[in-house]
Amino acid sequence: MRDKKIFYVRERKTLAFLMGTVYHSHIRNARPNFKSFFGGFFTMIYHSTRNEQLTASSTHAVLQGIAPDGGLYICDPAALRFDWRAALEKDTLSMAADILHALLPDFQDMDRLVRDSYAGKFPTSDLTPLTPVADKYVLELYHGPTSAFKDVALSVLPRLIVAAAKAEGMKGDVVILTATSGDTGKAAMEGFHDVPGTRITVFYPYGGVSAVQQAQMATQEGANVRVCAVRGNFDDAQTGVKEIFAACKDKDLHGAMLSSANSINIGRLAPQVVYYFRAYGDLVKSGRIHLGDVVDYTVPTGNFGDILAGYFARQMGLPVGRLICASNANDVLTEFLTTGRYDKRRPFYKTTSPSMDILVSSNLERLLYLVSQDASCVERLMRELNTQGWYQVSGWMLEQLRAVFGCGCCDDAGAAEVIGRVWREHKYLCDPHTAVAWSVAEQLSEELHDTGAPTVVLSTASPYKFPAAVLSALGRETGENEFFMMNELCRISGVPIPRNLAGLEGRPVLHKDVIDKDAMLDYVLAEVLKK
Repeated sequence: MRDKKIFYVRERKTLAFLMGTVYHSHIRNARPNFKSFFGGFFTMIYHSTRNEQLTASSTHAVLQGIAPDGGLYICDPAALRFDWRAALEKDTLSMAADILHALLPDFQDMDRLVRDSYAGKFPTSDLTPLTPVADKYVLELYHGPTSAFKDVALSVLPRLIVAAAKAEGMKGDVVILTATSGDTGKAAMEGFHDVPGTRITVFYPYGGVSAVQQAQMATQEGANVRVCAVRGNFDDAQTGVKEIFAACKDKDLHGAMLSSANSINIGRLAPQVVYYFRAYGDLVKSGRIHLGDVVDYTVPTGNFGDILAGYFARQMGLPVGRLICASNANDVLTEFLTTGRYDKRRPFYKTTSPSMDILVSSNLERLLYLVSQDASCVERLMRELNTQGWYQVSGWMLEQLRAVFGCGCCDDAGAAEVIGRVWREHKYLCDPHTAVAWSVAEQLSEELHDTGAPTVVLSTASPYKFPAAVLSALGRETGENEFFMMNELCRISGVPIPRNLAGLEGRPVLHKDVIDKDAMLDYVLAEVLKK
C-alpha cells in the first residue's frame, strides 16, 4: 500500500508540473522561465514541501528563498542520475560544480560561478580538510573568511542569487533577510556586502551569541548591510523573518523582492552537500576505505540544515551509513528522532554552543517531505506545530527516519569535559559545537563501530569563536574580555588565531539597533525597504 501511495504522489507531482504554467506569478518583475517548463523532464523542478502544485525552477527557488505558502522548496535528490563515483575523482571545486549543477540545473556556467565564489577566501582549494583524531576523523569546516562552516555555502549563495535574478528578469534589488544564532549572520554579510543589486539585514538574539560573534556582526562594513538585535531567542528571530515574508507577499516593495540566506533557501543548503563527498573522497584517497564502503557522519545541528545536506548526499548515491544528529541541552531533535514527537513547548537554554540553541528546526520540514512524499501530510504537521506547539509522526515514518538517523545530546558540562580531554590526550583543540558531536559519537560508539565504518565528526567553528568556553574547559581562568582570552588560548595551545578574528578588537561598532521581536516587520518596512 505504501508503494502505491508513493507512486500516486509522484504521478500527482508530475501532473502538477505539467499544469503549473503560472508558478512564477508570485514574483513581481520576473519573467517565466519557459526553458525550465518545457524541458521539465530534463531539469530539476522544485515545489513547496506543503503543496506540490507550487512548483519552481531552481533559479526561481533560490531567488525566492521560501515558497509562497510558507513551505520550503524541495526536489527529489534520489531521482537524480548523478555519477557520484566520477565526482569523487575530481578536485574540490570541480566536484562542487558537478554537485551544484545536478541540484540547481538552471544556472549557467556553474564551474565559473563556483570558482569565482571561492577565489581567495580559503587557505587551500580543498576548502574543508579532514583530520584524523584518535579513532575518528574531524571534518574541519571553519577555514573560511568568518571561521564557521557557513562560509562554505555563503561564499556561493550571493553569486547564485545575482545569477538567479538575472535569469528571472529581476529589475529591482534582492533584499536578504536572515535570522542567525551566531554564525550565519556574519558569513552572510561577508558574502553579500557591497554586492550590486542586493541588500542584507541580519537579525540575531540579543545576548544570545558569543561576544566574538557579536563583534563580528556589529563591525561589519558595507553600504548595503544592516544588523539588528532582537529581544528574544533565535526561534523568535527566525519566526519573525518567516512572518515578514508572509506579510510582504502582496505588498508593493518598490521594485524589490525578499529572499533569505538561511538554510531555508535551497541555494544555501545545496553547497553543504559538497563536503560530505569531499570527506568520503579523502578517506578513499588515504586508503582508509574502499570505494563503496559506508561512512558514518556525526553532525552538531540545531536547524537541521547541515545534517540534511548529508541526507541529500546519501540520496544522490554517496555511501553514507548513519547520520548522527548531535544536540546540546536544547534536545528537541533527540526527542523527535527517538519518539517521533516534535514538541517545541519546552525550556530554552542558553548554552556554550549557541549556534545550536534552537527549538524550531526549519529544515526538518524538508526531511519530513522526503520520507513521506506527501505535501498534505507535511502541511498538517507544520500547522499543528504552529497552532498547538507539537506534532507526532506515524510509526511508519519514524521507522524510516531511524533507519538512517541516530541521535544523542550533550550539555555544557559534557562538552567542556570533551574539550579538555581531547586536548590533553590528542592535542586537538575543538570548539563546543564540535565537542557536542564528539560526545554523541562516543555515546553511540558501540552502534557505530559494529559496522566497521569510520566516523567523521563535523567541526563547525573555530575554537577561537568561543574562547571563554574553551579556555574554561582547559581549566584556565577566564574574564570579561574575550579578545584577551583568545590570546591566552593561543599562548597555551600554540594554535594560531584565525586572521579574521585576530583583527576584530578595536574595530568601530557600526550596528547598534536593538528591537522587540514584535517590531521586526515595522523595522524592515521602515529601515530596509524605504529605499
